[in-house]
This record gives sequence, structure tokens and C-alpha cells, in this order.
Amino acid sequence: MNTSLNAARREHDLEAAQREVADVLVIGGGVTGAGVALDAASRGLKTVLLEAHDLAFGTSRWSSKLVHGGLRYLAKGDVRLAHESAVERGILMTRTAPHLTRTLPMLFPLHSTAGHVVMSGFRAGNALRIAARTPSDVLPGPRRVPRHEALALVPGLDPAGLTGGLLSYDGQLVDDAKLVVALARTAAGYGARIITRAKVSTLQGDGAEAQDTLTGTAFTVRAKAVINATGVWAGTLAPVHLRPSRGSHLVVDAKSAGLTGTALTIPVPGERHRYAFLLPQANGRAYLGLTDEPVDDVPDVPAVPESDVDFLLTTASQVLQRDLTRADVIGSYAGLRPLLQAEGSTADLSRHHAVLTAPNGVITVVGGKLTTYRRMAADAVNATNLTRIPCRTKDIRLVDDRPAPTTPIAPGVTEADVVHAIRHEGALDADDVLDRRTRIGLVPQDRAKAAPEIAELLTNA
Repeated sequence: MNTSLNAARREHDLEAAQREVADVLVIGGGVTGAGVALDAASRGLKTVLLEAHDLAFGTSRWSSKLVHGGLRYLAKGDVRLAHESAVERGILMTRTAPHLTRTLPMLFPLHSTAGHVVMSGFRAGNALRIAARTPSDVLPGPRRVPRHEALALVPGLDPAGLTGGLLSYDGQLVDDAKLVVALARTAAGYGARIITRAKVSTLQGDGAEAQDTLTGTAFTVRAKAVINATGVWAGTLAPVHLRPSRGSHLVVDAKSAGLTGTALTIPVPGERHRYAFLLPQANGRAYLGLTDEPVDDVPDVPAVPESDVDFLLTTASQVLQRDLTRADVIGSYAGLRPLLQAEGSTADLSRHHAVLTAPNGVITVVGGKLTTYRRMAADAVNATNLTRIPCRTKDIRLVDDRPAPTTPIAPGVTEADVVHAIRHEGALDADDVLDRRTRIGLVPQDRAKAAPEIAELLTNA
């Protein structure tokens, strides 16, 4: 099983995709598209994936890096979605990607003797965990902790008025972009043709017209079924009405924020069931997020507006001993959620996904969220009616072959990681390495320092 993606394989797959008629053509190389490619290929369907830019170029690399158990949806009364999220979280953490996930303790600080409502929610979330059959050694049950333990878990907490905290657990991705790359590579191992830098201009139910953006050459791919999995850009290729929302995050130094290995859950003042999160990362950074604001424009790479920066810093500072300021922000990122058009605020719109078939036969899968990508993919492949073989992906472990560390070039990244990205993970240029195979690019200062060495490694790999 050859799971390596690289420039040579891309060239071979691009040539072959133009000669053959695929069973399934997937448009979009995010978590949903890569998930669809794996689902289809693992059922024995001849599969081609076209991505305009790079794997995980869009929303899939801009998440909070959490594998949610659905507690937020349970609080809104959506038991079905909450249960689905808990089940999919368990599958990721125990079957398909234990090497790409980890258990994340999360502390909700208490500044009074209250907290009964929140603890009730955590207990309900634990019931979901039990119903999903996720072991307690993977995700322990919630508990109340005294003041001294809360301060030990999160040393940066403001001790004034602190009475203790509520400790719960959720899943965390090592990195969202790495999950996408692992999905694509595993799909390639089942024979899927993964072709990046292939921009689709016209989409029909029997194929697509596209352009190889590396050479400017136009080409055609024919298929028995076409699945549009382009997220917030789905409406440019099919008649789908979306209402995107922006989720912004700030990158800070974890030590400066007073974090160790426990995340901080921060209630947003004046909002019910809405929280900000300060999330520690393995490389000594922390992500502070997130916002939920409607947007009209859908750029390739969204920017974080000043209003989101102010909101996040102010929200986090209310529970920290030291106020976070703009001087603490060493990077930022924003992603756009592909929410289906409906009445109400974007914060209240459903995270359910939909599989829609256009009059021209194009199948579009949209909505949903990262944790439930596998269910979205299965529903999309089922909609093609090309096979009676059921979905197999809950029992397929994603590829795992990170190289042994060598010379460091950035926090958490060594030269071996870069070479591996080029030879096996489909990285074609420095941006692929800096911004998606690693997350060096999230911190501009780190990016500028590492870029020359990565350019040299690209030349010699």
C-alpha cells in the first residue's frame, strides 16, 4: 500500500485521471473531501480528488484543533447531533487516529460557589461519552476541583475571588491539517488519485473541466458521480445557499498566558452557552478563540479583524491574573464555517450537514463540522448509489509514520519533518510546508526565520 504523496505521484495521477473514467470525482481537499476520497476508495471505487490549492488549504486548517463531544449541541437540545459528535470523537480517539489526537483537560474557573448548571452540563456530556462507548481512561469523567488545584492546573488564573473550578475532558487534534493529510494519504493507499493545484472551472454530474495551475494546462476528468466538497466555496460550483461565519483565533505564548497542559474554558460575558477557549499546544504556543461572526465575502485566506482581537483579549483577561494585550499576540488565524442558510444568528445555526443533488447530477456535501467529517463522507458516497458495500472507515486506521526528529528549525519542527512533508505528504512548495504540513507560518517571526532553510531543503529533497 503506497501512501506517499509527492510531485512525481501527482504528475502520474494527473495524467492517468485524464485517460480513465473515475467512479467518483471529489472536488475539494479539506477534511470532508479527503474523507470522501478515503470512504469511496476503501469501498473499491475508482476515485479522483481535485483540489484548487493544497490539502487543508481552506477551513480545515483554521479550526480550534478540538475533537468535540457535542456538549454545546446538547445544551441547545440537539441530542442527535450531540450523540453523533460523541460517537465520532470516540472513533477518532480510539480507532482511526489515536496517534493524531490526545486527551485535553479543560478547566472552567469558579469565582463563587455556583457552577451547578455547568457541572450538570458536563455530567450530561459524560453520559454522551459513556453512550458512545469511549473508555474513561481516554476521557475521564468531570469533577469539581478546589482552589489550590485549579491554580496548579492553570497558574495564570486570577486568584482573586477564585473558589475552585470544574475539570472536564475533551479531545484535541495534534493538528487539523495533519488529519487532512493523513486522510488523503490513506485514501491514496487505497488507490485514490489525489491531485492538488487543480482548479475546477466547470462542474457537471459526469465530470469537470479544470486547470493545472502549475503549468496553466486545461484538462478534463470524467466520472460516474461527482461530489462537491468545497465547503464555503460550494456555492460557486453548485446551487447551494450558505451563510458563512468567521471563527478567529489568536496565537500566544502558553507560558506567558499562564498555561501548562490544561485548557481554560472562559464564559463570554452576557452570553448564554457561549465560551472562549485558551488551548495549549504541544509546541509551547496556545490558541485563544473563538468568535462567531457572519460574513459576506469568502476570500481564499480570511483575515482576523481588529474587533475580534479586542473581543478575545478582553474575554480572556477577565479570568487571568495578568491582562493579555496586543503585545502578547504573536500570530492569528481565522476560518469560515460553511453553514447552511437559515434564519437566526450564525451562532445559533445548526451544525448538521446536508447532502444535496443538483439538477445536473452534482452531489454537494456541506455544513457539519470537523469532528463529524466521516459521517458526512459516508452519506455523500452513499448518495452516489454506485456500490452496495457499506462504509468501512470507522475501522481504518489513518497512516502514521512521522520521522525521527533531527535538527530543529522551529518550535516542534525539525528538518526531518520538512523532508518527510516533501517526499511523502504532498508538499510542493515552501508555503505548503510552512502553513499546512507544519504550522510554523502561524507565527510570522518563526516563518521568516525558517523560510530560507525550508527553501534549501525543497531544492535538495
